[in-house]
Amino acid sequence: MAATLCGKLLPKKGWLPLTQSIRHGSKAVTRHRKPMHFLKQKLMAVTEYIPPKRGPPPGAYRPQTPVSQEQESPFTRMLKRDLAAVFQDCKMVAVVQNNGSTSEDMLMLKNRLHKHGIKVKFFPNEVKRSFIRGSIYSNMAPLFIGPTVLLVSEEPKAKEMLSTLRVSPQMVLLGACIDGTLLSVQGVANYARLSKLAVVQGELAGGLSAPASLTANLMRRHPAHLTALLRQYVEQQGKEA
Repeated sequence: MAATLCGKLLPKKGWLPLTQSIRHGSKAVTRHRKPMHFLKQKLMAVTEYIPPKRGPPPGAYRPQTPVSQEQESPFTRMLKRDLAAVFQDCKMVAVVQNNGSTSEDMLMLKNRLHKHGIKVKFFPNEVKRSFIRGSIYSNMAPLFIGPTVLLVSEEPKAKEMLSTLRVSPQMVLLGACIDGTLLSVQGVANYARLSKLAVVQGELAGGLSAPASLTANLMRRHPAHLTALLRQYVEQQGKEA
């Protein structure tokens, strides 16, 4: 019996022991990788290369043809007629970019501009570009990019418009057409510093009348001066006689 138990319990040749001693100690690699700084993480995320999306193979779709006048909807033709009336009746048409202004901000801007007789007009960029294409206002095409609105008035009121836009920083002036002349932002600012037409006309009339009055004074002065000299000469001759 004892021999049988010893034969079963004792390890035989070629057998692995039932229990093994494992050493639990420090690991060989004690230097761990430090986490990346959050600024570097942001930089890596911003500069990560994003490959462009592959477009459809050539010939998969029909080529897009421009929409002709006959294919335009009645609503588009009505908007183009309204826009043509705006350019015809208003001497000042300014293009302003809308950078995320709320409905409340737009309402306050409309009220401030309405006090000076300036109106805010909304037209889609497609309608505006389609209208000015081939017209005398074709140079305004680069201005109609993104969300834009038109500030129009029957009389040029650049000074009032600029003072109102300073209160609304989200509305950025891109350019304007004043009296049929396309002006940049700096050109609009220079135009706003000019005097009013009545003042300029008064200065011009005064400048034109000044030489005429000076000429009349000179013409009256010479005969009077000559008469005084002759009278003095006669008096001197009488004393000598």
